[in-house]
Amino acid sequence: MQHHVKRRLVEVMPSTMVQGYLSMSDWPQGSDEAGLERPPRGSGGDAVMPVELVVRFPVDDRELSTLHALAFGGEVEVQAWGARLERWALTWVGAFSNDQLIGFVQVCWDGGAHAFVLDTAVHPDHGRQGIGKRLVLAAADEAKAAGCGWLHVDFEPHLTAFYLDACGFRPTAAGLLKLR
Repeated sequence: MQHHVKRRLVEVMPSTMVQGYLSMSDWPQGSDEAGLERPPRGSGGDAVMPVELVVRFPVDDRELSTLHALAFGGEVEVQAWGARLERWALTWVGAFSNDQLIGFVQVCWDGGAHAFVLDTAVHPDHGRQGIGKRLVLAAADEAKAAGCGWLHVDFEPHLTAFYLDACGFRPTAAGLLKLR
């Protein structure tokens, strides 16, 4: 399958749930990196370190588990991310700086029109630089290229501005059933 090929995407820089969706037919033209604003400058006028987005990168389970724990405030428990992603994900995108994984997002799908954003994570030391937004936009582009018509996301209320304002999702009514 074409979407299973690892590729470098782009250089991007020298418990209440809310439901949202993004219609791929409404996805803005020019949503590639060329259309996005320049990243912020670091303290003292130093440029932010270059960040590279990589689609379907080879997953190091310990590295991704550590990033996930740091981003979500949990303990590091090494999960079998690589096997899980290969089996269930449409795609995933990593953000790398100096060959270190500093951001991640995955997209699962129903095999047809609907895809779902999961596990958007950015290392706390690299937050508020637009990396999360670029990850989600890259994931949306990948879902659109795979033929999906809708991209869904669930998120906690404090992430409303990120997903709705920054990433372009629209709010929807939805339900959630706790299974365990």
